[in-house]
Amino acid sequence: MSVRTTALALGAALAATAAATLSLTAAPGASAASVACTVDYGVNDWGSGFTANVAISNKGTTPINGWTLGYAYTGNQTLSGTGWNGTWTQSGRNVTVTSAAYNAAIAPGGSVGAGANFAYTGTNTAPTAFTVNGTPCTGAPAPSPSPSPSPSPTATTTPPPAGSAPALHVSGNSLLDEAGSRVTLHGVNRSGTEFMCVQGHGFFDGPTDAAAIAAIKSWKGVNAVRVPLNEDCWLGQSDVNPAYAGANYRTAIKTWVDALRTGGLTPIVDLHWSRGQYTGNSAGCADLAATCQKPMPGAEAVPFWTSVADTFKADPAVVLDLFNEPYPDRSESSTAQAWLCWRDGNCPGIGYRVSGMQTLLDTVRATGARNVVLLGGIAYSNDLGQWLAHRPTDPTGNLGAAWHVYNFNSCANSSCWASTVAPVADQVPLAAGEIGESDCAHGFIDQVMSWLDSRRISYLGWTWNTWNCGSGPSLITSYDGTPTAFGAGLRDHLAGLG
Repeated sequence: MSVRTTALALGAALAATAAATLSLTAAPGASAASVACTVDYGVNDWGSGFTANVAISNKGTTPINGWTLGYAYTGNQTLSGTGWNGTWTQSGRNVTVTSAAYNAAIAPGGSVGAGANFAYTGTNTAPTAFTVNGTPCTGAPAPSPSPSPSPSPTATTTPPPAGSAPALHVSGNSLLDEAGSRVTLHGVNRSGTEFMCVQGHGFFDGPTDAAAIAAIKSWKGVNAVRVPLNEDCWLGQSDVNPAYAGANYRTAIKTWVDALRTGGLTPIVDLHWSRGQYTGNSAGCADLAATCQKPMPGAEAVPFWTSVADTFKADPAVVLDLFNEPYPDRSESSTAQAWLCWRDGNCPGIGYRVSGMQTLLDTVRATGARNVVLLGGIAYSNDLGQWLAHRPTDPTGNLGAAWHVYNFNSCANSSCWASTVAPVADQVPLAAGEIGESDCAHGFIDQVMSWLDSRRISYLGWTWNTWNCGSGPSLITSYDGTPTAFGAGLRDHLAGLG
């Protein structure tokens, strides 16, 4: 659910990967003999164009300080736009990507990703030769190579300490912990981190101390908290007060996520409000800035997810929810086109350049992050009818679906759930990231929770904030955990699960 402007409460192509091992000329502070890296090249192709994603991983023992990647196409592939996470230029068939200020340094074992869109006709053949900092690819292996390099770098993970939230991975349609036991997430959303910063009020709407976490845990059965993020605040865009943006915002979020995890609560981090000017059907605002829910994530979602994934890739207890509530069904001419927009970013009805779900998933994996990733469907994540048919390719297999359901949604009855939601839940893990109703009662979510329980599907209530329950779903009247009538329905139901 999109909340508060102060008081607002209410592909298909398989990715082709060409990996090349490079020797680099020495960057400042690194000798040439000690530097080695790998480059992964992948595409999301829709026939007349494609997104190219490149990832450079430092396999050496010293930092790479500044990089320029070069390669050439053999066909008529032509750069469209400016690209992201670097300066992209093209001369004839030759493409050059130069590091941005924020990703120029690649620590040993680290990686950076960059991407751009291209148009083409005919055959889209992947490049096979790369240069970095002017040095041709030699094909020399990096130190201690693995026998079978994977399509994306692998993050180093540390087992969580006792009592903290479990490391998670996907097996079939289940989430499993490190011991192989099935995990069903039950919890709450904690709104505020998506709007307080961009409105100039701070980081959080309410306390985030140990007592606040203890209050959430006082509701028996709660084991997860969803943390909505603001793209402009995370990236430090100029429209946000610097006190609440950039490194300050990232530190506040990281501290909160770490506190939740060590407190035994699985953090689900989602991109809630994103950048992109949209004034079409069902527009929430006319701003370019990330001040409301947009129909799809824009180009800046790529550097956002590069940074967020890099921040949490060593912590498999953190779940990544790529975009809160896509609604390309309101901007596009048909449901079929809406799903292509959702997956591929091919969105004629949206005026800004869209990052589709395949691009964002590729972006996350390019960092080496193997965290569980959730993808909500269209119609504000309420419609999963073609989710399986348009499921993005994920080399890690750690992919699940997100679903939002309120009493005012189109798919708000058990027959719709059985026909469109159950088939998805049979194939991949499903998390109902937001459940709620607009009447401050709990009759509707009682039905939802019973249906989800029968299929062992995860769900989280919206929202752990002390707002007027009559103007939108709010679980509590006080941050000590005192519930509203609506919140009492969720609290008592979870307590009854045993």
